[in-house]
Amino acid sequence: MRDFSQDHQWMSINTATVRKSRGQEVPLLDILDACARLGVRAISPWRDQVAAAGLEQVSRVVRSHGLALSGYCRGGMFTASDDAGLLRARDDNRRAVDEACELNAACLVLVVGGLPGGLQGKAEYHDIGRARAQVTEGIAQLLEYARERKMPIAIEPLHPMYAADRACINTLEQALDVCDLVDPARSGDIGVAVDLYHVWWDPKLQAQIARAGQKRLLAFHVCDWLTPTTDLLNDRGMMGDGVIEIPKVREWVEVQGFAGFSEVEIFSYRWWELDTDTILRTCIERHRSVV
Repeated sequence: MRDFSQDHQWMSINTATVRKSRGQEVPLLDILDACARLGVRAISPWRDQVAAAGLEQVSRVVRSHGLALSGYCRGGMFTASDDAGLLRARDDNRRAVDEACELNAACLVLVVGGLPGGLQGKAEYHDIGRARAQVTEGIAQLLEYARERKMPIAIEPLHPMYAADRACINTLEQALDVCDLVDPARSGDIGVAVDLYHVWWDPKLQAQIARAGQKRLLAFHVCDWLTPTTDLLNDRGMMGDGVIEIPKVREWVEVQGFAGFSEVEIFSYRWWELDTDTILRTCIERHRSVV
């Protein structure tokens, strides 16, 4: 494996990790400045943060700081209860591809969606098979456009607790099954984002990472799973504070040839109470000592 102990050149910061400081929202441009000041080489920003700052302005600042994008968060949310909703999802995902291209992202990460309306607590239908079929069709359509723009897309399976609202693709095996359906030639235009928070528990994880291989391992996200977990969305742990065997899984992906960034993605009310520099410095230290 690569030696991360001496520096943090292969660490990326998902900007959700420092979305807040002392409980207050932090503007994306301030996050980019802080990352550059502390020698962080790569980021993965969220679309709402980019929209608030302005795509062209973010693109200029990213270039001026010499930052790479390990990914762009996020496309997806393909499911809908009617044709109009499916069309809106298609158009929004094409815009996401365009934004990712402007920012020169390594890939567009897809959180595929659960039962439509599930996020609002009012699922518009209850057929998860239908949802998964819509996801597969939506990804197939998006892949055509993404290929034209030369932007790889990465399916991120989410923990099964999110099946109803955020993502009905819940294991790496399911994500790779979709890849096989829409891209049997293994072109490298579509693959997966391996987020440890969501997949660490899977007994098939090593085998499915091997199945993905270098071409389909497009992103690797790190954090930790706390016990007890007090909030299933916003209580992710800093690396080393929980139960995930992070170096073991990193070895599995690197054996397959993955040589990209380890992207720190931590949604945490606890960490968001601290200041931005403290969070980033802790990420750097833990990336060197734990990842």
